[in-house]
Amino acid sequence: MPTPAAEVHVDAPLVRALLADQHPDLAAMPLEVVANGWDNVILRLGDHLAVRLPRRAAAARLIEHEQHWLPLLARRVAPVVPVPVAIRTGRPALGFPWSWSVVRWLPGEPPGTRAGGTAMAEALAAFVRLLHVPAPADAPVNPVRAVPLATRSASVLERLATADVHRVDELAALWRTAAAAPAHAGPPVWVHGDLHPFNLLVEPGDDGGDRLSAVLDFGDVTAGDPAVDLATSWLTLDREARRTFRALVPADDATWTRARGWAVSIASAMHLSDDSAFRTVARRGIDAALDG
Repeated sequence: MPTPAAEVHVDAPLVRALLADQHPDLAAMPLEVVANGWDNVILRLGDHLAVRLPRRAAAARLIEHEQHWLPLLARRVAPVVPVPVAIRTGRPALGFPWSWSVVRWLPGEPPGTRAGGTAMAEALAAFVRLLHVPAPADAPVNPVRAVPLATRSASVLERLATADVHRVDELAALWRTAAAAPAHAGPPVWVHGDLHPFNLLVEPGDDGGDRLSAVLDFGDVTAGDPAVDLATSWLTLDREARRTFRALVPADDATWTRARGWAVSIASAMHLSDDSAFRTVARRGIDAALDG
């Protein structure tokens, strides 16, 4: 699945002009594009800031969700990890049609294809325990994340049937089992919605492994089934770390079965990426979900 084409071209001259127009005290700082992803463009602004702008209309509402809700969620998870709360916001101007954010630059790099160990599992478990609390009635609703798995069956099974996905027959069987598991019975809880190793930052830990230093990209933040975030067990962690993560996260067997289904959904979508690192993580996640 190729990265969607940008609907608006975002580059350093445009962003500098937006800053000069709305935050002139920041406009003279060094500015460099550092990421041009599925939904957003990230530019580093000086040593300590970044600018985050949507590159297509589908992402514009997600930026607004982050601006509104991340201050609340940041306070909840602050004992474990920082998240990119907007410290300045931008409005549409100069031909750019959407809201945008200035956030703090958070140190570290995505673990990407490196499977996390026990320290990562402990930090991720602490993060989801703090995050997964009942959400208010006006929390965002995401139609494709944290929803009942059965509502995603047509899309997932079509993807498995039409794409060259690793171990596809086993995945389809696992998906059907997960989709038939009891649905989330409790109140909708806050979930990140896209908790995979490209939305995490790590730094070297004292034990030589990776230490979780930040959680990024809350654009899919929503209220619903916590199982979608628990899929990170198979996408992000090695086998021993998965055991640690499961032991530290209070969830019943049905939730873990649904979480494994979410791992199938996310990994099979990542497998279709035009980014080789995403495909590597997808294959690792598929093998982990199938083999335990």
